Amino acid sequence: MPRAPVTVLVIDDSASNRRAIVEMLEAEPGITVLDRAVDGDEGLKKVEALKPDVVTLDLEMPRLDGFGFLRLNKARYGPKVLVISSYAHPNDVLKALELGAFDFVAKPMGASTTGLEAMRRELVEKIEAARPLQAKNTVTPRLDLEKARRPSSGPFPVIAVGASTGGPTAVQSLIAGLQGVKACVLVCQHMPPKFTAAFAQRLDGTGGFSVAEARVGDVLMPGKIFVAPGGMHLSVVNGSSAQTLVLMTQPAAAEDKYAPSIDRLFSSLAKECPTRTWGVVLTGMGHDGSRGLEALVHAGGEGWAEAEESAVVFGMPRAAIATGSVRVVLPIAQLAPALRQTVGMLYPHSIAG
Repeated sequence: MPRAPVTVLVIDDSASNRRAIVEMLEAEPGITVLDRAVDGDEGLKKVEALKPDVVTLDLEMPRLDGFGFLRLNKARYGPKVLVISSYAHPNDVLKALELGAFDFVAKPMGASTTGLEAMRRELVEKIEAARPLQAKNTVTPRLDLEKARRPSSGPFPVIAVGASTGGPTAVQSLIAGLQGVKACVLVCQHMPPKFTAAFAQRLDGTGGFSVAEARVGDVLMPGKIFVAPGGMHLSVVNGSSAQTLVLMTQPAAAEDKYAPSIDRLFSSLAKECPTRTWGVVLTGMGHDGSRGLEALVHAGGEGWAEAEESAVVFGMPRAAIATGSVRVVLPIAQLAPALRQTVGMLYPHSIAG
């Protein structure tokens, strides 16, 4: 039986932008554009009248802007919101995600056919990911500390986190809950260039960690968080001295679907320092991270995943769990306390206070 189409409301004060977005979406058989609105105020009225599944939202608009719309939409438990913004305003996008936006699509720089087609594909993919679920096949949260005790070799623990759609808020929540853990955290969040630098700046200080976008030669140290740069692959290699690990970055190839790639990061950790590494797969579309996590656990590391009940999109955690490598499955609010407990058992001096 064919699925019902995803219904969409387009909100943008620019007539040309509205027209372009509608044309992109109307070509997709699984998507129905219900209407369009010129600002947040009109958008809220049409949300109430039409009950769309998804709203595409511009942030800079007269009268009620996108931020105001998000605040009111969240208070009313409205539809999922997909922000469409330019590369010039990454901090605005991150603020919108904190206010409840489902995800974002960056407008291409320039009006090339290639850039517009890439935007169309991403827009369609993320709207499809926002499709209302008929029912959730809930994965029962489980925490088996007896089986979650393998990483224990090295001067300090490493926690590697992979996320995509819905990830910025989930990552921030996880890191805030790791307050006082003297670990090095590596974050691989699917984001374009520029956005990852802004994301790192926004995270800086969360949980008491010093956060920065990763650069070639950065040394892994406890109390540090490194965010993989957008458009680049991040990996870990041995440094010049014993037990020193440093970061390397590599430009993505044209055929790479994800850059940064969670699989590449986890696979490098499997090779260089598995017995002190926890790999954590959070919300996201697709299956990035599953192969890398499998390699990490096989080499002696630990595999964790976010439970379906809290994941914005359960694709990546589901794929990781399907490999049989995930030992702990928990909602995002419980992941950090469980990590603190497990890390503290194996590295008693890594927990402050």
